[in-house]
Amino acid sequence: MEYVITPPPVPTLPVEGTEARFPVHRIYCVGRNYAEHAREMGHDPTREPPFFFLKPADAIVTDGADFPYPPLSKDVHHEMELVVAIGKGGANIPVEKALEHVYGYAVGLDMTRRDLQGEAKKLGRPWDTGKGFDASAPCSSVAPASKIGHPSKGAIWLKVNGETRQSSDLSQLIWNIPETIAYLSTLFTLAPGDLIFSGTPAGVAAVKKGDVLEGRVEGVGTIKFKVV
Repeated sequence: MEYVITPPPVPTLPVEGTEARFPVHRIYCVGRNYAEHAREMGHDPTREPPFFFLKPADAIVTDGADFPYPPLSKDVHHEMELVVAIGKGGANIPVEKALEHVYGYAVGLDMTRRDLQGEAKKLGRPWDTGKGFDASAPCSSVAPASKIGHPSKGAIWLKVNGETRQSSDLSQLIWNIPETIAYLSTLFTLAPGDLIFSGTPAGVAAVKKGDVLEGRVEGVGTIKFKVV
């Protein structure tokens, strides 16, 4: 096929145990999916329907690369998350069938320009400038579910310069992974290569240049990078 311009490269993540890569199609993020995080953001953590926002696929930062502090912000926050990698697409997926659509899991951060997000909220505008900026989705390699299973509990934590900032358990998700996939698939037709950032625990806070972030999801993997 001939293109009028050179197509951009496909964003990918490494896959543990293989030289192959996981191609990233879309990045969906779940908002306020841990009760304590909902409270720290000033919201009621009742089990209301989940809501989602998107990041561009090329916001991925992988292979331990540095995170470049973004422009036009003085308040960039970390949000540590379990990431779900979709291997089989579909719409209106039943909860009991949802895990059949998962290829694997990874560890990611939803980096957020909190000041720009806050301004957008005040003005009733979309969050794109606060959430979907360049390099806003650092992510680890993908661990295939065929090897690690489907984690429903286990520690999730983030340290900044060796100090624990976020610490919780996957069992504390308000909407668990099968429920999240099922609900999301009523809003969008999921496709192979989609990533779902499943929500962040309490303890989100600002980062600065020079900070080293290290996070882990038990049974899935780790991520480590530097803010530059």
